[in-house]
Amino acid sequence: MGFSYKDLRDRIALKLKEATKKLREMDYESQRISPREFFDYMTGETPTGDIITIVDVLENVFLMIYEVVEISELKKLGISINKRTVMMTFPNPINEAHYTAIQYELDYALSSKNYDWSKIRMKHSKFWLEDKDLPQHLIAGYKALIEKFSKTLESSS
Repeated sequence: MGFSYKDLRDRIALKLKEATKKLREMDYESQRISPREFFDYMTGETPTGDIITIVDVLENVFLMIYEVVEISELKKLGISINKRTVMMTFPNPINEAHYTAIQYELDYALSSKNYDWSKIRMKHSKFWLEDKDLPQHLIAGYKALIEKFSKTLESSS
């Protein structure tokens, strides 16, 4: 079922405020993201055919953290946020933004002691390394990230 901007505007504004506050507590200062920018970014075109919907993201604090950081990182580069942002910036700098966003998402999940979510994302990590568009300079960072969070999850079991 599709939702319009008008249907979600207030909910987006609230969730952006909550995620921004959580990120500030993690010493991450996000860029100002309007509800319209968030809506357009989340409902815009992607080359990978993402199956996560805007409603899925709004209902999941970890995905909200991820998306706010990803959008913020793009904005820091002076990139306009709209329905074509992902297509216009793919594969780079979208891969750079993804890398930073996943770090904050996983840090937040572990600090919240949500090991189930962390395990789900670690299962996704093999796809990150298989991405043919992943820049070479990010491979070592992803491997270190995966190792760090895998060890943390092992010790928490």
